[in-house]
Amino acid sequence: MLRFLTAGESHGRCMIAILEGMPAGLKIDLKEMNIELKRRQLGYGRGDRMKIEGDNVDILCGVKNGMTLGSPIGLYVKNSDFRIDDLITLTNPRPGHADLVGCLKYGHEDIRNVLERASARETVSRVAVGAVCKLFLEEFGISVLSEVLAIGGEKNKEKMNKKIDQARKNLDTVGGIFSLTAVGVPPGLGSYVAADRRLNARLAGVLSSIPAIKAVEFGLGTGYASAFGRAVHDAIYYSKDKGFYRKTNNAGGIEGGMSNGEPIVVRCTMKPIATVGKPLDSVDIVTKKSTKAAVERYDTCAVAAAGVVAESVMAFELSNAMVEKFGGDSMNEVKRNYKAYVKGIKT
Repeated sequence: MLRFLTAGESHGRCMIAILEGMPAGLKIDLKEMNIELKRRQLGYGRGDRMKIEGDNVDILCGVKNGMTLGSPIGLYVKNSDFRIDDLITLTNPRPGHADLVGCLKYGHEDIRNVLERASARETVSRVAVGAVCKLFLEEFGISVLSEVLAIGGEKNKEKMNKKIDQARKNLDTVGGIFSLTAVGVPPGLGSYVAADRRLNARLAGVLSSIPAIKAVEFGLGTGYASAFGRAVHDAIYYSKDKGFYRKTNNAGGIEGGMSNGEPIVVRCTMKPIATVGKPLDSVDIVTKKSTKAAVERYDTCAVAAAGVVAESVMAFELSNAMVEKFGGDSMNEVKRNYKAYVKGIKT
């Protein structure tokens, strides 16, 4: 089983992640990992923080001479904007953010104690973890890609950019929809025998844990609600070359909580970022008087970046399911188990 833990605050010294369970013998390409971190900083509508942070990952432990050891992997990303102790106290929570509920839950009187950790800056740690997992998946011919489908209801790229420009001009923010596609996934990851082992439930969980993600759907998704069964279920075929296969993929590559061998297709909806330049009404958590919400540095739109984060968490969960299915302490052992399984299901 794979698991990871992240630590760090938005304006703290660094962001840290520890990844446990990665088999020994995986070749680590630090250049490829840093490309993933850079991709997270891109996308039309990003804010000034992206110009400040270099976002290069250092591997502190768990790797020797570019190969994983099987021990926990320590990942470190330095924060250039390190000034957490010098930032002013804030008491006017932002609607749509963790500010108010976080203060109520933990007994804080400074919403900065919440927003520093609730910030999407935390996702740089998850991208670092996902970068390792992508290297693992590549060993089995599996890749995960994202694509922006819509911004503010617009689907044309030029119109999407104009929507972002409009939001920026109005000191506002805008959300959208992106898709994820995982290709090369073998059938049988996940399980139908218990709810918490279903692959769609696991993927929905990690994807909805990304800040601002409010909806996750697989394959045809909500389109199933307006269709007859014969029109949407994916007919099954067989050939000696392919084994079992489908000509359509409305299921999005998952049936009964398990991957079915077709590409896994997911769509995620991201709400507009909670911080806006023209703040909404709020209440001071100390004085209880009406005020305007706090205004922090913010992105006008981060849908493309959220897609990169989603690739990373999906890569982690698929890697977790691969290790669970083809278990082994070394890459050689996992590959032997994988090859035997794939050969077996085609006969």
